[in-house]
Amino acid sequence: MSPVRSPAAWDFDAPHVVTLEVLPADIDAYDHVNNSIYLAWFDRAAWSHSAALGITLKQCLAIRRGMAAHRTEIDYLRAAVLGDRVLVGTWIATSDGKLRVERRFQVRRALDGETLARARTDYVCINLDSGRAARMPESFFRAYSPTTT
Repeated sequence: MSPVRSPAAWDFDAPHVVTLEVLPADIDAYDHVNNSIYLAWFDRAAWSHSAALGITLKQCLAIRRGMAAHRTEIDYLRAAVLGDRVLVGTWIATSDGKLRVERRFQVRRALDGETLARARTDYVCINLDSGRAARMPESFFRAYSPTTT
């Protein structure tokens, strides 16, 4: 059984957090943020975190390696609406040090800290020229070590 967490708690210590505003283009016919927008938010948080870890897009292009999303699972808990500011936290949960990295995400409303969504994405290191799986370079291995506790 998982421990009960207060609405203001992050799921894990020391998240990398990006703050985003809900924009009119994010809203769907149900007057809440469309589910596809969460994927874009996770992507922005992942790139920001990777850059903070020293893995920039420029570096990926130079070495012709990158981490590509393989599978994502999202649990939507509460709706985000127009005017909300959201905090997207991310962590590296696991890494096999060869090909795969699992990243966790948590989306919280900034106003009250309420968790709106949780997700996990499995990434695979790829060769950018062939699109095929490729062993992680040393810089990826060092940067993508697990940060969850």
